[in-house]
Amino acid sequence: MTGMTVFSIVLLVFVAVTVAKGVRIVPQGEEWIVQRLGKYRTTLLPGLRFIIPYIDIVSYKVTTKDIILDVQEQEVITRDNAVILVNAIAFIKVTDPVKAVYGVQDYSEAIRNMIMTTLRSIVGDMELDQALSSRDTIKARLKAGVADEALDWGLTVKSVEIQDIKPSQSMQRAMEMQASAERERKAMVTRAEGEKQAMILTAEARLESAKRDAEAQVTLAEASSQAIRKVNSAFGDNELPMLYLLGEKYITSLGRLAESDNAKLILLPADLQSTLRGLFQRVTKNVQAQPFSDRDVP
Repeated sequence: MTGMTVFSIVLLVFVAVTVAKGVRIVPQGEEWIVQRLGKYRTTLLPGLRFIIPYIDIVSYKVTTKDIILDVQEQEVITRDNAVILVNAIAFIKVTDPVKAVYGVQDYSEAIRNMIMTTLRSIVGDMELDQALSSRDTIKARLKAGVADEALDWGLTVKSVEIQDIKPSQSMQRAMEMQASAERERKAMVTRAEGEKQAMILTAEARLESAKRDAEAQVTLAEASSQAIRKVNSAFGDNELPMLYLLGEKYITSLGRLAESDNAKLILLPADLQSTLRGLFQRVTKNVQAQPFSDRDVP
């Protein structure tokens, strides 16, 4: 192989390398940052682009597609000293590649840390119940909180979503115990109210029953009083018919007791005969004491 041949090969290789370095094809969805001798020179947009070989170099290849940033789960202490776990996801887009590469060392990590610190600040100003039920509020405040800083870095925060927000395991156990105690307290209050109402109703029932018993006794007494007055007015001083009626009722009552299926033993007064004898003697005396005209029955 002659020296001319070697020179030709070297020249061809040099030309190929030079063309490769000077002619660039930028794919869609990317923008390339070109530096000349260490200083920013230009930004290559998608398509066929030319640069000066060996002087201009492509330092950064920045994607202009939407970037999905997964913000890791972190513990946050609320205003009422409750520990909750929060994680989020952000959708950002590079709108100014120059600011993105020269304004911050790693824009993805920077915006992720910004979201984490802002999220802790927002949730830290809320109480537990408010934080668990205010996802939309947290999302809106979070996006507004990081949007200004993101613009300084050439980024646009398109959306920030709260993936999950929940109490820590220890907090969940405490909440479960609190909920159980609250349910038990409500059950005890309900039982106490029921017992109280039942006692009130029972007392009212006893009071009403006593009132009605008293009214019945008064009515019975009045009826007995009226019956006595009528009997007294009917018989006057003659007590013979009254004694006869009492004796008849006495004997009838004894007969009913004897005929009853439940009656196994009947107690009679020891002086039953003397009682009846005295009763009839008194009746006889009353009859004999009456005038003949009264005892003469046609």
